[in-house]
Amino acid sequence: MKTDLSKILSITGQSGLYRYIAHSRGGVIAEALATGKRSCFSMSSRMTTLADISIYTLDGELRLSEVFKKLETALEGAEAPSAKSEAEVIKALFEKAVPDYDSDRFYLSHMKKVVEWYNLLLKYASLDFVEEDEAEKGE
Repeated sequence: MKTDLSKILSITGQSGLYRYIAHSRGGVIAEALATGKRSCFSMSSRMTTLADISIYTLDGELRLSEVFKKLETALEGAEAPSAKSEAEVIKALFEKAVPDYDSDRFYLSHMKKVVEWYNLLLKYASLDFVEEDEAEKGE
């Protein structure tokens, strides 16, 4: 089944990724990808969909879905190194997968987050993404 990145949330202060379930009176109900546990987050929680995230490249910006596809190709479908790996290992991965990333604006901390998200999607969802026009038809 394809993953709709517009329904996958990163929530500030929470580890992991969440799947949007529904709006509630006071906020949003989301389910942790890793555990399946549902929680209610208030509207004051900072939530970002993965579809809204891009990384800086020398030519502009690259959507996160494209970054994930490039990582998958570079890793030949295998799991990425842990986000806790040595900095050189993570930087080498991005130099191989996205050689034109902007090192002045795309930091190691960002790389670690992307690697963590890649591994979560690989394990608990799919790296086959719903395209934007498909997502609009489904709504």
